[in-house]
Amino acid sequence: MMNVDIRESAEMYLETILVLGKKKPQVRSIDIVNELNYKKSSVSVAMKKLRENRLIEMDSDGFITLTKEGKKIAETMLERHKLLSDWLMRLGVDEATALEDACRIEHVISHESFEAIKKHIPAAKKET
Repeated sequence: MMNVDIRESAEMYLETILVLGKKKPQVRSIDIVNELNYKKSSVSVAMKKLRENRLIEMDSDGFITLTKEGKKIAETMLERHKLLSDWLMRLGVDEATALEDACRIEHVISHESFEAIKKHIPAAKKET
């Protein structure tokens, strides 16, 4: 089992690949470097680990695609990020803080707690 920091890092990379893939037809490591403002060497090591864990595939041209499992994790993180950041902003938290906090929370919140929040939020929308 991956330790929490490694898992959180992997989730962040997978989510970034998913988001970039929605903006551009093909994603390469350099796109991730530019998006996250990380060192090329760090991204290279991370991509190797994601390939070894069968969460991404990389073709001979360096184009990255998410595997089925990688995409599932990325979509979960993106859903959490969007819902939590929107919810925090509706509660009056400024956007920058809400985005930063959502990014932290999305990796540590349990499935059970997230689902409970998700069920509560549509009710909160109806009240406003």
